[in-house]
Amino acid sequence: MILSKNEWIGWLNDRHGVELQNKVSATTVGICGLGGLGSNIAIALAQAGIGKLVLIDFDKVDISNLHRQQYKISQIGMYKTEALRHNLKEINPYLETQIHTICINEHNVKELLGDCDIICEAFDNAECKAMLTNLVLEEMPDKYIVAASGMAGMGSANSIHTRKVSKKFYLCGDEISDVSKGIGLVSTRVMICAAHQAHTVLRLIADEFEV
Repeated sequence: MILSKNEWIGWLNDRHGVELQNKVSATTVGICGLGGLGSNIAIALAQAGIGKLVLIDFDKVDISNLHRQQYKISQIGMYKTEALRHNLKEINPYLETQIHTICINEHNVKELLGDCDIICEAFDNAECKAMLTNLVLEEMPDKYIVAASGMAGMGSANSIHTRKVSKKFYLCGDEISDVSKGIGLVSTRVMICAAHQAHTVLRLIADEFEV
């Protein structure tokens, strides 16, 4: 069964309300890094009927990704940008996507993310996380950034939270755990953190702010 665009939007309107869904459908979100965080954020937002996703990653799907990232065995060797766009279209064929198979850095961040209303930091490297967060806060002050810190190990899911750091900066995770200490990344905890980030995006669109 394939829903028409009007049927799809009508279904979303019934669940979210017309006013909120109009805002969600008009929003562009940039996702920087399409691993365990980014691929799960993208799927959650696609299911919510987000208008446009800007997907950025330079890497290819590897067998080591499959336990926590939203890719298939058949997609091993594909660029994550292309594989994820395909998977998202199966979920929401009316989602607009823009992909950049490139490494984001201080020289191209404005060009790549200039059209985004909200930016999700979803890297697994601490230096890259800091680079993107600082650049957005300093050079793109009109943008919201939703970042992540701490989701490794088998700690309680309840320790993962969302914190408002500043007016435009939100941080999700336990802010403690590190992949280098313990058993590393576990799919369930990564997905919980990604869900926090996706839900924060939707709350920002709805003008629901953390205190």
